Amino acid sequence: MLLGVHVSISGHIYESINRARALRCNTMQIFSRDPRQWRKLRLKPADIEEFRKRREKSNISLVFIHIPYLINLASPYNILYNGSIRACIEDIREAETLGAEYIVTHMGSHKKSGEVPGIKKITQALNKILDRTAKSSVSLLLENTSGSGSWLGYKFEHQRLIIDGIEDKKRIGVCFDTCHAYVAGYNLASAEGYNATIAELDELVGLKKLRLIHLNDTRDKLASHRDRHEHIGKGRIGLEGFRRLVSDPRLKDVAFILETPKDSDDADRINLQTVRKLKK
Repeated sequence: MLLGVHVSISGHIYESINRARALRCNTMQIFSRDPRQWRKLRLKPADIEEFRKRREKSNISLVFIHIPYLINLASPYNILYNGSIRACIEDIREAETLGAEYIVTHMGSHKKSGEVPGIKKITQALNKILDRTAKSSVSLLLENTSGSGSWLGYKFEHQRLIIDGIEDKKRIGVCFDTCHAYVAGYNLASAEGYNATIAELDELVGLKKLRLIHLNDTRDKLASHRDRHEHIGKGRIGLEGFRRLVSDPRLKDVAFILETPKDSDDADRINLQTVRKLKK
């Protein structure tokens, strides 16, 4: 089982490898820079080299980098839209220097311009990004959302429409966030709801496109569209919901990353331990 957490890059980015190793992770996710600001500085070559060296000495098989929250590839505003495209291209190129395999992105907000125009905008943006990084080995994953406000990606139909419009599909895939799915209306807490969710994902997108699952319980009700993560088994999805997920043989090659609350020094360790017990 590929299991890890989102780890901090505090201090130096290469220290994230040590943090993941200390938790016995074999995969990990990071922000490569401040997720709430536009890029100010580039990573130092020495830090990139050290990151790669430490990873080589670890058993981290896959590295996922989540792009900053400010990037909006569905924006109707040209300055933000074009800036987001440039930033995403820079992030992919930086991810490649680090040796990361995947970039994870939300699908953006159409800002009340409408879902159809928003989907068209992000599809055009992704085609530009993939074309301008054509020689890169880094793939890009579209993450589902809770559906609050004008955010796209709260139903699998959005991913399907976007992927259908991608010219070069080799480097495009999906990330499935359990908290986001539940509060968007996919009932992962019941066996019937889980089976229906996976069947819909397979039919509209294809499980072969699923590369990453963000394992997060949720504090909020089904279809509430509120994005508040909770510890595994402590929220609305519950332990049995996650047991079905991590035990599903169809998902045996998918990576699982925890983005659960870090409200204590032991929070990540406890959540990882809970998931490992569910897998047994």
